[in-house]
Amino acid sequence: MRTVFRGARWPGDVAIRDGLVVAVGEVPPLDGDEVVDCSGDILTAGLINTHHHFYQWLTRGWAVDQGLFGWLTTLYPVWARLSPEDVEAASAVALAELALSGCTTAADHHYLVPGGDDSVFDAIAAAARRIGVRVHLARGSMDLGESDGGLPPDSVVEDVDSILASTVAVHDRLHDGDRVVVTVAPCSPFSVTTRLMTESAALARSLGLRLHTHLAETLDEERDSIARFGRRPMELLDELGWIAPDVWVAHGIHFSDAEVLRLGATRTGIAHCPSSNCRLGSGTARVRDLVAAGAPVGLGVDGVASNEVGTLQPELRQALYLARQRDLDPGAFSPADALALATTGGAACLGRSDIGSLAPGLRADIVVWPGDDVADVLDPLAALVLGPERSARHVLVGGEHVVRDGHLVGADLTELRRDLARRAQRLWPRP
Repeated sequence: MRTVFRGARWPGDVAIRDGLVVAVGEVPPLDGDEVVDCSGDILTAGLINTHHHFYQWLTRGWAVDQGLFGWLTTLYPVWARLSPEDVEAASAVALAELALSGCTTAADHHYLVPGGDDSVFDAIAAAARRIGVRVHLARGSMDLGESDGGLPPDSVVEDVDSILASTVAVHDRLHDGDRVVVTVAPCSPFSVTTRLMTESAALARSLGLRLHTHLAETLDEERDSIARFGRRPMELLDELGWIAPDVWVAHGIHFSDAEVLRLGATRTGIAHCPSSNCRLGSGTARVRDLVAAGAPVGLGVDGVASNEVGTLQPELRQALYLARQRDLDPGAFSPADALALATTGGAACLGRSDIGSLAPGLRADIVVWPGDDVADVLDPLAALVLGPERSARHVLVGGEHVVRDGHLVGADLTELRRDLARRAQRLWPRP
């Protein structure tokens, strides 16, 4: 049986069957169709979040006046206290909030594994299955603690051999290539050794997995890299085999002209995190230049300890505003460009050709956005990107409802938030 979403203001009707899109545009209903009235609404492909840290839902509102390095040194000891149960509770809220904001696929970069207890990744996958959102689960890692010149405390780092063995085990337990996709993700140049970077890349490629890390987020990172290695961060990663089409990096703010061209030539992806970059005062990514060079650019919420909103739809507007501010050009970036970051650009970063568009043959990851309060807006995409922030009316992942009539199907958000608040308040400093 087909399900037909009819009457949408943009892009028209959408029909799905067996978890796939089968028609877009004008779709006359057939006998036996289930018809969903979307008159005046806006339909898009499911939004794709290319960079997040789900566990940070436990630490919103900390270190609000710090840049990246000060923010991290404040929070590392707090994060070291989290249990897998804490992370599952945070992940459930993170994914629920993302789903309500139209996100159907999210990449979670989890790099804190105190004591090497990698059951934390099972906890994240369990939360994703409960909410119904696809998750690209990045087995993050850190092996360069304070005593060896790194930024994180020694209590939260692991040794290289243990990290690699755990990554294989996590892949074998959880990776299905569709709903749970494992990636290999050393945290950042200032928290890992070059050995971890090179051996992680070799392992990922032997398993056919993608690679992810933070890169070029702040000038402090650039200064640290030059002091330690005599090279800019991207130069270092390029030497280590990390500038390549099976890699996407988070933030990617401080790139030279030559580096932008190199990223485009190699099709290395960038997860653009506009609100987090502003919150930490890190800078503004060269999104327009990167896209023009041919680099895939996706959209990321980042952790909500640096973006307390935690939803993806508002990032569309923020990405547009920052692109226009950077270039001082109101024509530099359109609502369609912003939506492309969150759909086709995100799919390219994650190496997926089966999601990111409303096109026949692709997976039926669909968002129905209510259009009743923007019926007077001339351009429907301007209504979505520049209009009031909104929750989705319906969200489907593989043709299955994750959100129906504005409510989660698989969980009670009030209960999830109550559990999270109890766990978060346990971490607050005591007078």
